[in-house]
Amino acid sequence: MSVGGAIVRTRAVIGLALAQLRRSPGRTVLTVLAVTLAVLSVTVLASLGVGVVEKGEQGLDSADRDIWISRSPVDPAASGTENPISGAHGTAAQLTARDDIASASPIAMYDVYLGTDPSDLQRRPAVGVQETHDGFDFEAGQGFEVDEETAASPPPDEPQRDEIILDPRVADELGVSVGDTIYVGTSRHTAETNELTVIGISGYYSQYLGSPAVTVPLGDLQAIAGTSGTDRATYLTADVVDDADRDAVAADLGEAYPEYDVRTSDNQVQSMLEERTMVLASGATLVGLAVLGGIVLTANLFALVAHQQREELAALRAIGLSRRLLAGTIGTQGLVIGLLGGLLAVAVTPLAVIGLNRFSASVLGFERLLRTPPEIYAGGFALALGAGTIVAIVAGWRAGRYARIEHLQA
Repeated sequence: MSVGGAIVRTRAVIGLALAQLRRSPGRTVLTVLAVTLAVLSVTVLASLGVGVVEKGEQGLDSADRDIWISRSPVDPAASGTENPISGAHGTAAQLTARDDIASASPIAMYDVYLGTDPSDLQRRPAVGVQETHDGFDFEAGQGFEVDEETAASPPPDEPQRDEIILDPRVADELGVSVGDTIYVGTSRHTAETNELTVIGISGYYSQYLGSPAVTVPLGDLQAIAGTSGTDRATYLTADVVDDADRDAVAADLGEAYPEYDVRTSDNQVQSMLEERTMVLASGATLVGLAVLGGIVLTANLFALVAHQQREELAALRAIGLSRRLLAGTIGTQGLVIGLLGGLLAVAVTPLAVIGLNRFSASVLGFERLLRTPPEIYAGGFALALGAGTIVAIVAGWRAGRYARIEHLQA
């Protein structure tokens, strides 16, 4: 076939395809919307998967710690409330005394009962840290910090600072603001003996624990929990000095403290993900099913489109058009519909993500849970364009096989 002949055939195929699309505008619009929904389901689920992974990495990056030390068992589902590390302040002081460690500090997590009335308390997760840091984004008030001497000293038997930072939803439910006092305890019985002042409103840790959480100075939280004597914590975190290799320091600490699990921040993310293999597997399965479902839906759509055009295809076949040209006609329709559906899905994805992120923030406490890097849009658009064209060509080829003159006679 000459180049001129190929151009003529291509223009004819495109003309026939566009004429078929214009002939049935309702069918064309519905098909575009169906492709849009299929691609949208893929982009949204993929955004969720990316967001979950980035959330964990961002949380550790915001904590700005190079090394994480834990000790089994730490039950992720229970927010680490077992606090398996004992003598946490002493171990942190030993770590800080090393030449390759700039600073180290413990983190403890407990479930506490809190409220404005000792007879009406609610249970919430509490995180005990030495100081607040960047990323808290206080809606009101401020954070806290302790001096180096206090940070290195064993925890007191009684709360010393009597301060607490509340998640905004907890503050709303309790009807309190900065400057108000609430009762806090690790049991309903002990709560009435501990009255803390609200100094800040922030949901920083809530987004990582999955429920509204409060933040308390570490020593006070241990005193409230009655674990000052054993000095229990969930994690020990450390920063290495500027010229130190954190991987080498982590390996050295692993040998020095074989009873602990020592990881760099990157390995800690990997460990957290490994502990949630079922969640990741479920997310991957959902994404896979979304992609597969989108392809199957698209294939069925174009099979239906080809079937509805069987009379037109039979007429074209009767006047001598080959199956290849018929397949090209349907394939071109698939390309156009995939293009429009893909563009529409890419345009709608940010709106869907914004809505779902607002729902996630209000119900689950996770802000910006869904993330949409450029690869998400590119993948969704490529799926619409590629799958739409390929399955349409296959559907057109199969339709051309059965497009016979009998359909015109019927």
